[in-house]
Amino acid sequence: MVSKKRWVAAALSVVVLTGFLVFARWAVTGVNAQSSYEDLKAFTEVLSLIKKNYVEEVKGKDLVQGAIKGMVTSLDPHSGYLTPEAFKELQVETKGEFGGIGIQIGIKDNMLTVIAPIEDTPAFKAGIKAGDKIIKINNESTKNMSIHDAVSKMRGKKGTSLIITIIREGVKDAKDYTIVRDTIKIKSVKAKMLQDDIGYVKLTQFQEASATDLVRALDKLKKEGMTSLILDLRNDPGGLLNSAVEVAEHFLPPKKLVVYIKGRKGDKTEYFTELDKPGYTDIPMVVLVNQGSASASEIVAGALKDWNRAVIVGVQTFGKGSVQSLIPLSDGSGLRLTTAKYYTPKGTSIQGVGITPDIVVKLESKDKNSKEMPVIRERDLEKHLRNEQTPEEKTDKETAPFEVDEKDDTQLQRAIDVIKTWKVFDNMVKAK
Repeated sequence: MVSKKRWVAAALSVVVLTGFLVFARWAVTGVNAQSSYEDLKAFTEVLSLIKKNYVEEVKGKDLVQGAIKGMVTSLDPHSGYLTPEAFKELQVETKGEFGGIGIQIGIKDNMLTVIAPIEDTPAFKAGIKAGDKIIKINNESTKNMSIHDAVSKMRGKKGTSLIITIIREGVKDAKDYTIVRDTIKIKSVKAKMLQDDIGYVKLTQFQEASATDLVRALDKLKKEGMTSLILDLRNDPGGLLNSAVEVAEHFLPPKKLVVYIKGRKGDKTEYFTELDKPGYTDIPMVVLVNQGSASASEIVAGALKDWNRAVIVGVQTFGKGSVQSLIPLSDGSGLRLTTAKYYTPKGTSIQGVGITPDIVVKLESKDKNSKEMPVIRERDLEKHLRNEQTPEEKTDKETAPFEVDEKDDTQLQRAIDVIKTWKVFDNMVKAK
């Protein structure tokens, strides 16, 4: 068993799927040279035949890159090949700023599908919704297009535009959306005071500065009279592993296990809280989660739940429980490879299953004109990894409102009720 503080981590693009990455440098070794040669024999034959006989001349480099993309795409939804440009862009994203339109995408039913638009981005403002199928990008068909290629085509400089063609459930014809790219700046922490001295903090993504911004927000709320807290992780797609641990550190005592990861060979790496004097270990706390809470969000929710530190309210989370290593290649490109699964402190794998709330509350809109959007989770994605602990259960198709007003936010209202009840019982104990 190996114990480490952190791995240096980079966020998986919020325009792609949710999750976190670790940087790695591995040497290429031949475990079985004869077997590898036999496997490559057919590949080299096909490569030679195409280069010699294809109707038009093609570059060998393009053929090899295409083969690599196909090979990696056959693994799972989160593994992928990154061109040198995409590799550089991925490293920039850890700062929480990049050029694009602002959507999370995945593959469902063999089609490029919107998991969710990011709030206050060009895609969100254009009316792109969860469950939308993207059939064209700039009039190019997305059939058999990898997620990573799609992301690359949707990225670009601020002020440039692209056209995505959408088909939507319940709408007869496909529709073109012309969207102007912008600099996507994701403010990871939003905070305010609610009624009865309840502090409210929303984490939108786990970035490099998220833990620092969180403490700054908490300290400000404390000065304003905060005596209890609601931490909102709904629709937070995850991000940096070290950020998730640093966030959890402020709510758990020192030397508490937050998460551990395990690779194919069973090697185990653990991540503990190391903050000497965390300032918010005793404050009554509720964590809000939903189907869009993924990866790093699930790590934090899972740790707080396992240590009985907070009450989890909402619906089952996304269920992204795998780790991707980002491996630089010799030509400046990169390989994003799923190398491990992560587990909550009690040893629970959430892969394909998610975190089950202590109190289940489904969000429902009171607006009769509000349309319900399909819910997409890890288990709905093509080629997702199976959970070795819990068999996946077949579930009916779920829907959820695209957005609701705060006054209609039943999950938030239930969280407030839990806090109020908590305070009542706490006062009863003190009176004793």
